[in-house]
Amino acid sequence: MLIPAYRPLVRRSKPVLKQVKTWPAGATSALQDCFESTDWNMFRETATYGDFTDLEEYTSSVSSYINKCTDDVTVSKTIISRPNQKPWITAEVRALLRTRDSAFKAEDKVALSRARAELSRAIREAKRAHAQRIHNHFKDSGDTRRMWQGLQAITNYRTTTPACDGDGSLPDALNNFYARFDRQNDVAARKSTPPPNDQVLCLTTAEVRKTLRRVNPRKAAGPDNIPGRVLRECAEQLADVLTDIFNISLSSAVVPTCFKATTIVPVPKKSSVSCLNDYRPVALTPTIMKCFERLVMRHIKTLLPPSLDPLQFAYRHNRSTDDAISTALHLALTHLDKKDTHVRMLYIDFSSAFNTIIPQQLIGKLSLLGLNTSLCNWILDFLTGRPQTVRIGNCTSSTTTLSTGAPQGCVLSPLLFTLLTHDCVATHSSNHIIKFADDTTVVGLISKNDESAYREEVQRLTDWCKDNNLSLNVDKTKEMVVDFRRTRGDHSPLSINGSSVEIVDSTKFLGVHLEKDLGWSLNTSFLHKKAQQRLFFLRRLRKAQLPPPILTTFYRGTIESILSSCITAWFGNCAISDHKTLQRIVGTAEKIIGVSLPSIKDIYTTRCIRKATSIVADRAHPSHTLFTLLPSGKRYQSIRAYTSRLCNSFFPQAIRLLNKKELD
Repeated sequence: MLIPAYRPLVRRSKPVLKQVKTWPAGATSALQDCFESTDWNMFRETATYGDFTDLEEYTSSVSSYINKCTDDVTVSKTIISRPNQKPWITAEVRALLRTRDSAFKAEDKVALSRARAELSRAIREAKRAHAQRIHNHFKDSGDTRRMWQGLQAITNYRTTTPACDGDGSLPDALNNFYARFDRQNDVAARKSTPPPNDQVLCLTTAEVRKTLRRVNPRKAAGPDNIPGRVLRECAEQLADVLTDIFNISLSSAVVPTCFKATTIVPVPKKSSVSCLNDYRPVALTPTIMKCFERLVMRHIKTLLPPSLDPLQFAYRHNRSTDDAISTALHLALTHLDKKDTHVRMLYIDFSSAFNTIIPQQLIGKLSLLGLNTSLCNWILDFLTGRPQTVRIGNCTSSTTTLSTGAPQGCVLSPLLFTLLTHDCVATHSSNHIIKFADDTTVVGLISKNDESAYREEVQRLTDWCKDNNLSLNVDKTKEMVVDFRRTRGDHSPLSINGSSVEIVDSTKFLGVHLEKDLGWSLNTSFLHKKAQQRLFFLRRLRKAQLPPPILTTFYRGTIESILSSCITAWFGNCAISDHKTLQRIVGTAEKIIGVSLPSIKDIYTTRCIRKATSIVADRAHPSHTLFTLLPSGKRYQSIRAYTSRLCNSFFPQAIRLLNKKELD
C-alpha cells in the first residue's frame, strides 16, 4: 500500500477549544428581574463602618455579585475550531463523516455505500443552508453589520495578525518590559489638601444611565469579566448603585483597585518578532471604569478653553489628520512663495509616549489649567497603584503595580496626554509645532539660510521632552528639507542628544507619503496598489451575483475610502498622470459593478466644500482666520499665491469652491 509522505493539516494541528458564554432565550429579562429585586443598599451597609464606607469592599462585592448573576443566566459552551474547517460544516456532517470512516475501517461495503450517500445528502443540505444564511445578511440594507459579515463570508476578507510565541516565560518578560519606565520614576505622588470651597464633581443617575446604554456590547470584557452587554441591557437596574460608587470615588478621590486593573494582550507589530519592543501592548480595562472615565472626561472638557493648544489636532471636535496635514503644508507653501526661502520639517518619534507620563507632573499642569484640587487628586489616584498583568493565550504573568504612565486602552489617557503636551509650543514666530496625539512635527520656515531660530527651537523641544520625561527616539526621528531655490547649499543635519537626525527624501506623515518636492506620485502609487488589491474581492462578490447596491457599498467602504484618504490635503497638487491612475481604479470598479460611481475629482470637490464649511463655522479652528469675508458678506477673500503649488493647495482651492458655490 502506498502511504503519503505528508500528514494532513487536520492531523498536524490539534483542534482549538474555546469557552464562550451564550445567552439563551429569556436570559436578559431574567437578569434584569434579578437586579430589579436586589437590595443594593445592603452592599453599602455591609461595607460601612461608622461614618466611613470602604470603597474597595463596596465595589468588589457589587462587581462579584454582577458576575455571579451573569453566570447564573448564561450558559458556558465549548467551541471546537479545527484547521481547514469549512464554514458550512455542521455537527450532523461531522457525525456522518465518522460513520463513513468507521464503515471503511470495518470493510463493510453496504454500510460504506449507505454512509457515503447520507454524507453527500447532508453536505448538500449544509451548503444550501449556509448559502441561505449568507443571503439573509443582505435582506436588511440598513443593518450594515450583518451585511459586512456576509461580505466577509463570501470574500474571505479577514485582517489577520501574527500569533504570539507560546513561550511560558514571555508574559512575565513582557510585563517587566512594559513596566520599565515605572522603575525610572522617582517622583512620589502626593495628593493636595482641597480648600474648603472646593466643589466635588457629582454625577447624576440620568448621566450614568445614558452612558451605560451607549456601551458597545461587542467589546471584550476587562479584568472584572463583566460583559458590556450586561451593562447595556441592565442600565436601568444598575444605574443607581454605580452612580453611588462613582460619587463616593469622586468625593474621596480614590479609584477602586478593581477599576484600575489592566490586562495587557500583546499583539505582534510584524510577522517576524525579534525583540520585546515588537509587541504592541493592547490594554483591556473594566467596561464600568470606561463609563466612569467618559463621564469625568466630559466634565474636564467643559473646564478647558476651546483655544487651548490650537495645533493639537487629535481627540478634538472638527479636527482630523486632514487638518494637520493641510495646516503643515499651507505653512510651508506660503513661506516658499517668498524669495530665498526653504523649509525644514522634523518628524519626531517618541518611545512609548503614553507609558512615560509622570502623574505628579501632569497634575501640576492640570491645576494650572483650572481643574480643582479634588478632581486633580482623583486623576492622580487613577494613574497610580494600577495592577497590570500580561496575558498570552492561557498564560498569565504575575501582577505588577504601576504608578507611571497611562494605559492606552483607557478613555482618559489620550486627553491627559494632550493636556500634558499643551505647553509644547513654538517660541519663534518662524516655527510651528504640529501635533496629532504623540505624532509631533516641527515646521521651520527659514529665510536667507538663517537656521538659528529653527535649531534653537529643536534644542528647546529636546529640553522640554527631558523635563516632561518623554523619550525621543532619534533613530526613528526623520527630517525633510523642502528647497526649490536654484542655488541650494548643503543642509547640515540636526543633532539631538549627540546623534545626527537622518535627512530623507520622503516620509510617511499621518498616513500620507510626503516627498521633498511636495509631489504626490509616491502617495498615488501606494494608494493605487492598495486599491488594486481590493478590486479582487469586488470581483469575487460580483461572481457571487450580489446586487449592485451591495457591491457599491463594498466599493465605498473598502476601495473609495482608500482613494479618498486625506484627499483634501493632496489631490489639488497631484499631476494629471496621478489623476488618471486613480480614476482608472474607479473605472474598473464601474465595469465590475455595472453602475456609475463618483469620480475622484467629484469626491475631492465635495470633501473640500464640506471641510471648508466646517472650518468657517468653527471659530476655534486654527485655520478659521484664513476664511475672511469680503465687505459684501457673500464671498471670501482669495489667498494670494505666486506659485501653482500654493494656488492648487487646499485652502486657496476651498475658498474658490465656496465662492463658486455662492455664485451658483
